[in-house]
Amino acid sequence: MPRWIYPVMVAFASACYGVLSTNIKLAMKAGFTASEAVTAQYMTGFLLAVVLFAVTAGKRRSFRGWPALIPAGLFTALTGIVYGRSLIYLPASLAVVLLFQFTWIGMLIDCIAVRRLPKKVELFSLILLFAGTLLAAGLIGTDLSGIPWQGWAWGLAAALCFALFVFSNRKTVEGMATPTRLLITSFVAMLIVSAFQSPDILWNGQIAEGLWKYGLLLGTLGIVVPVTLFSVAVPHVGSALASILSATELPVAVTASVLLLHEPFTVLQLAGIFVILAGMLLPTWAEQRRLPPV
Repeated sequence: MPRWIYPVMVAFASACYGVLSTNIKLAMKAGFTASEAVTAQYMTGFLLAVVLFAVTAGKRRSFRGWPALIPAGLFTALTGIVYGRSLIYLPASLAVVLLFQFTWIGMLIDCIAVRRLPKKVELFSLILLFAGTLLAAGLIGTDLSGIPWQGWAWGLAAALCFALFVFSNRKTVEGMATPTRLLITSFVAMLIVSAFQSPDILWNGQIAEGLWKYGLLLGTLGIVVPVTLFSVAVPHVGSALASILSATELPVAVTASVLLLHEPFTVLQLAGIFVILAGMLLPTWAEQRRLPPV
């Protein structure tokens, strides 16, 4: 595949994550808890992974090296758990802003792991992303004194977990097909979420009451699509650049909250979205200029 397709995959995967907070909020408005919505997301995601694995199993699938995928499953599960908790205390837009801190956290983790200093273009990109975040989330002039400390704590914990999820996808598992990788990752995540969230949705009737609709959407956009794309693309772009490219999550989240939750939207927020997009595209553009043509 051409080199440019991998950054696009990361950006699109992150855009899928951008609609999760709004859909969890909609599930809560429909009478379900955040815990039930998150559990439905991971259970449905695993079932969809099973179906995808079955229909693509035209040849023998290798499971060799599966323990290497445990961290990816662990951190995607922890991201869902703590992010769901943050939405209990925070409006959707602020929850996304805190989750968005994974950009610089992911950069820091990558620099520590490979023992390097951030590149100038990466630092400049992070500055643009931070400035755009403040604008796009509508935090300028907003009184945040009433936000409970639990919201801040859960939101930042979600950012750390997501950064570790991106970092855990930096290497491929030799000989393992993408559907197999998705199956194992979603299985590990489903087990963890079911143990700590609301496994009782399987027998308390909530699925039949309409939870299945939210679970189907959350499982598709929160598990199947992003986990698949991240597993394919991150080894090619690196975890540091993947953290920056994942900035697409915030503009999508703000747009979804405005359209579906009717949260306010201003010209400053629109300007912030453009600043974020500029910060996201800058390192990709610099990398493409550095590489020789193919």
